[in-house]
Amino acid sequence: MEQAEDLPREQQEAVILRARKRIIESIGKNMDLYGINLSIGHLYGLLFFQDKPMTLDEMTEAMKMSKTSMSTGVRTLVDLKMVNKVWEKGARKDLYEVEMDWFQTFSDYFSLKWRKALEINMQALRKSRAELQELARTGSGQEELQQLVMEDVAKINEAIRYYLWLDRFIDALETGAIFELVPKDLPQES
Repeated sequence: MEQAEDLPREQQEAVILRARKRIIESIGKNMDLYGINLSIGHLYGLLFFQDKPMTLDEMTEAMKMSKTSMSTGVRTLVDLKMVNKVWEKGARKDLYEVEMDWFQTFSDYFSLKWRKALEINMQALRKSRAELQELARTGSGQEELQQLVMEDVAKINEAIRYYLWLDRFIDALETGAIFELVPKDLPQES
C-alpha cells in the first residue's frame, strides 16, 4: 500500500470519509443499546466528526432528512445529554455539538434511565409490601394465607435490596466515584 503522503489529496480525503462513514454506521447500529433509532445514531455520528457546532438547517442538509425529524433527533440527544446546545457570538440560530466525553455520556444516560426505573419500581414494591403486611396483620389465623404473604414479602424485600444497591451504583455514576473502581485508563505498567 502506498504511504499516505504519496496519495493524491482527493484519495487521502476519500480514505478519511470512508473511515468516518464506517464509524458513523457503527455508532448508528450500536445506539440501539441506548434505545435510539438508527437515524438519530447517525446524527450523533455526524456531529461527532464536526469541527464546529451545527445548526438544524446544516444537519438537515447533511443528513437529507426533514427539519422536523432532525429537530426531534436533536431534542432526543440533548435530553440524553449526548449533545449540547451551545452559544456563539453573533449566531442567530441554535447550535449543537456532541458531548465528547463518552464516559460522562454513559454515566448521564444510564443514571437518568436507571434512576427513573428505580423510583417507579421502589414505589410499587413499597406500596405492595405495605398492603401485604397489612393483610398479614389482619388475616391472622389463616396459615396458608400467612405463608403466601410472607413468601411474597421476602421476594419484595430481596427486590428492594437490589434497588437500594442500584441506587448506590447510580450515585457512583453521578459522582464519578465509579472511575475510582474502574479507572478510565488502564494502569501504567511498571
